[in-house]
Amino acid sequence: MNRHIKTITPETTDLSRRSFLVGTAATGLVLGYAGVPGIGEALAAPSSFEPSVWYAIAPDGLVTVTCGKADMGQHIASTMAQIVCEELGAKWSDMRVALASNDPKFNDPVLGAQITGGSWSTMMNFDAMSRAGAAGRMALTEGAAAAMGVPASELVVRDSVIAHPKSKKQMSFADVVKSGKATKTFTPDELKAIKLKTPDQYTMIGVSVPQLDIPSKTNGTAKYGIDVMLPGMAYGAVVTPPVRFGATVKSVDDTGAKKVPGFIKAVTLDDKTGTTSGWVVAVASTYANAKKAAAVLKIAYDGGPNAKVSSESLLDEAKRLQKLDDSGQFFVKDGDPVAAFGSAAKVLEAEYTTSINIHAPMEPMNATAEFKGDILHIYSGNQFATRSGAIAAGAAGIDPKFVVMHQMWLGGGFGRRLDADMMVPAVQAAKAIGKPVKVIYTRENDMTMDFSRPLTYQKVKAGVDVDGKLVALSHDVVSAWPTARWGIPDFLTPSVDKKGPLDSFTVNGADFFYTVPNHYVRAIKNELAHNATPSGQLRSVAPGWTFWAVESMIDEIAAATGKDPAQFRIALLDGKGKNDGGAQRLRNTLLAAMGLSGYGTKQLPKGEGMGVACVSSQERATASWTACVAHVAVAPSGEVTVKKLTVATDVGTQVHPDNIRAQVEGAALWGLSLAMYEKATLKDGGIEQTNFDSYTPLRMSQMPEVAVAVIANGEKATGVGEPAVTVVAPAIGNAIFNASGARIRALPITAEAVKGAMKA
Repeated sequence: MNRHIKTITPETTDLSRRSFLVGTAATGLVLGYAGVPGIGEALAAPSSFEPSVWYAIAPDGLVTVTCGKADMGQHIASTMAQIVCEELGAKWSDMRVALASNDPKFNDPVLGAQITGGSWSTMMNFDAMSRAGAAGRMALTEGAAAAMGVPASELVVRDSVIAHPKSKKQMSFADVVKSGKATKTFTPDELKAIKLKTPDQYTMIGVSVPQLDIPSKTNGTAKYGIDVMLPGMAYGAVVTPPVRFGATVKSVDDTGAKKVPGFIKAVTLDDKTGTTSGWVVAVASTYANAKKAAAVLKIAYDGGPNAKVSSESLLDEAKRLQKLDDSGQFFVKDGDPVAAFGSAAKVLEAEYTTSINIHAPMEPMNATAEFKGDILHIYSGNQFATRSGAIAAGAAGIDPKFVVMHQMWLGGGFGRRLDADMMVPAVQAAKAIGKPVKVIYTRENDMTMDFSRPLTYQKVKAGVDVDGKLVALSHDVVSAWPTARWGIPDFLTPSVDKKGPLDSFTVNGADFFYTVPNHYVRAIKNELAHNATPSGQLRSVAPGWTFWAVESMIDEIAAATGKDPAQFRIALLDGKGKNDGGAQRLRNTLLAAMGLSGYGTKQLPKGEGMGVACVSSQERATASWTACVAHVAVAPSGEVTVKKLTVATDVGTQVHPDNIRAQVEGAALWGLSLAMYEKATLKDGGIEQTNFDSYTPLRMSQMPEVAVAVIANGEKATGVGEPAVTVVAPAIGNAIFNASGARIRALPITAEAVKGAMKA
């Protein structure tokens, strides 16, 4: 069986390498984790050491939670505050949020880095934030007991007030902080031993409280990267080559640019990090003039090795690699599928493909760079501050410890802002002119230079016995390897055939929770795609394509054996062996979605059908259990109308019910958009789609009804940002088959493909 990367397993939190600090300081009460060496002293002031501060209580009683996660509209900052608030006993109106810098003290308690993705934030930080809140409550209680001269065991904490019912004495959090009595250091063992509330004791968790970031985002005071203004700041507009990656600049003629008012300089990027290639940035006193100057630069390029690469050549190469017996590495290697195919009563084979997809967040990519002496300051919204700070440092030619990242609110991310390409032109332009520079991408810049979801090709082969039972499945996944591009060994997974590390983020989901005795999954790197279309993580990551293949094939097997596809799945989810626990939770979500949708209980009109899919969504160690029933209508022309999506998801512990529903609805619609509408193509080394006229995501007029069932069973919190994305496409594809008999194996689904499959 595959071995998952250690860094993303929640159980690997190593509190033995940390202690937890609570103490009074100049700013109030400060609480956080910190490395053990050199911090045995009592907390004197924030500048006396570098604790990893999760929240602070000011003398006025306001509690400010510092969120180490990027907030891109999913309200994760409020979620972290809500978790702290539950155990702390604060009043919600006293809670505030702030965004963390790239200081290592703000690294994730589990991942050891500042990264927001994978639907990991709540599931991985729930326990740590709860213990932070509980420790603060204990320290405040002890401080209040000392100040009031009463036993701490007799105190009650509620709504930012510590009360002693017997004497009717009470102190607010503000009173305790100002008294200076709340000073305590928790050892790792003491922190781990804290008894947290049980779900029946919650008063905040599970309540849809007002999101803390909404007022500032609606009154305009919330600052996004694009809002940054610095004294003496100039602006940069990038000029990108016609080839996505590998081009170089041969010459730049700035004669026309010099005629533009306020033009300062054209800077040819020399990016040693390899993030960009062949870029020039025009710098001027205003953004409008920077764009005008960029438009009249005359640049000669060498197209490089990828100048003739196309989507077709990427797919051809993928098919060639898949046919080679020695390609790739094994992610799963259970039993002997080859032998099982030889004795199987029936063998099915199918090829599944997905296209290049673009993130296109609404706030254009941007960054502002400023050098203050030896220190480089970067202002931007970013999902991976640890890596991005290193890239900014590489672009500047300085040590990463001299880079300060100022995290801003993100106007959309979806994985796009895991990358730091926008920082490179800002840094090198600021260095070249000796002034702060803000770089803002045009939509065309972002679409053609996106670190896109890769084009994928998958070959699946399945064998069933005489009873129609699935006994063997082999699954080859060929794609670029987005995570390998990052160059971070801890984010790669050792292959089970010991051929070296593989990018598990390209095959996660293929290691499903169905019981199949003979199961192979092979991850194959398409080097041509890896180089020509440097890819990134897009909301849903690999399960967005692996489950497209898995859940489509499961349906194909059910159809070939005359079984109901939902009941066929239920039989496979028997929870045997390594699947125990996970299979049962997944089966429950499928049953919930079936029940809410009325699957199998009503006669549908001709040309309509329902299809099911159920997925574990993310990595096995951090699974999110989600099922979908799609209801579609298929016209004789092949045109598909998605009438309704019914999604059930098991979230374990729900922090904010309204936010969960919003995230699930949004994820389902994102999945629908990828399934039916979005496609980018490569021609002559460049992305052809440059704006929303040619890259066409889901429009409001195409919205179906969306019904959501949330299962909150008190288990550990799961993630909700991405899971529903992964389940929608196969559910739609399976519904199309049930409505019309057309089996679709390529995304996005087009009317032409459906009509062609209906005739086949």
